Amino acid sequence: MMHSVLVIAGEISGDLHASKVVRRFRAASPETELWGIGGDHLKAEGVELLQHTDRMGVMGIVEVLRQYSFFKGVLKQVLEEVDKRKPEKALLVDYPGFNLRLAPELKKRGVKVYYYISPKVWAWNKKRIPKMARCIDQLMVIFPFEVELFKDTGLKVDFVGNPLVEQIDDFLKTGPLQLPWQSERRVALLPGSRKQEIERILPSILSAAKRLETTVPDCSFMIATPNERIEKLVNENIFQSLEKPSRLDVVCGNAREVMRQAEAAIVTSGTATLETALIGTPHILVYKTSAFTYWFARSVVKIRHIGLVNIIAGKTVCPELIQDAASPERMAEEVAKLLGDSPEKSAMLDGYSALRTLLGDRAAAQQVAQILLG
Repeated sequence: MMHSVLVIAGEISGDLHASKVVRRFRAASPETELWGIGGDHLKAEGVELLQHTDRMGVMGIVEVLRQYSFFKGVLKQVLEEVDKRKPEKALLVDYPGFNLRLAPELKKRGVKVYYYISPKVWAWNKKRIPKMARCIDQLMVIFPFEVELFKDTGLKVDFVGNPLVEQIDDFLKTGPLQLPWQSERRVALLPGSRKQEIERILPSILSAAKRLETTVPDCSFMIATPNERIEKLVNENIFQSLEKPSRLDVVCGNAREVMRQAEAAIVTSGTATLETALIGTPHILVYKTSAFTYWFARSVVKIRHIGLVNIIAGKTVCPELIQDAASPERMAEEVAKLLGDSPEKSAMLDGYSALRTLLGDRAAAQQVAQILLG
């Protein structure tokens, strides 16, 4: 039986997905040492952390370059530990900027590389596929269309189902929690899980909420944050903001419950958009980044949409307000269309039903654990 498995999940969503796999893996192989990079979820499952996601979750060209020496140091630290502990296998979860640099180094050292949640090379760089094929032993994808994209590349690929489907289905079976909403007309605000997202996007979201409050006077708003560090940052931002709604609360660690209880939502691009759709709450997607990162992304991204809901559906199910389009005026206008009965809301909910069918019913975490055990 293997004695050591390296796990790398550099972001909050990857940490959650990896923890579900680890729980099932541990049930079958309790004596295996699990260690690597992750967050609170992996830590709770007994994984020894070399680095926490709080430091690792950076997005955007400029932002990553600013911390280049830190990431280089972390890569060196991981490889030194690999040389010491000699793991038989590695589970790399999403986080391509780091994991695609780590994978070839692991391969050189004879570590079997299992990659869960594929890098979005189909969106921005198909030329990386041959490199992935050389250093990844098995790729486990969470969108059904990805299997076809990797056909004839020499890469062993399995569609394991989407981890959010099982997680959201389990969540929807739970009873509701008491949340401090200040009125019956409720709008959820999800400004992201990274420091730079909060700083760039939250002021515009707060301003949009203020505008919405003037057109829909009985609205109340709730911001969902993933952890106490982000909650503190959000509260600082609210305190400094000149434009914000009068009925506003912040809750920590209950984002899905906030989504479930809301009539509509403003959601920063990322995994949360897919969660919101699977929960069934109408939403708009927003995103802002540095001017250079946006210009660079526009030059390399080869797909029409950036939101997972729209990418999977192959059409616009939810409005995407990116960069200058993510103005307070546009946000307020688009959310107003989703409050009450409207053609826009009906069309979106029909799109959600079709999305759920496309994603199927496989239990992703169990499938990944079985592959890793094999």
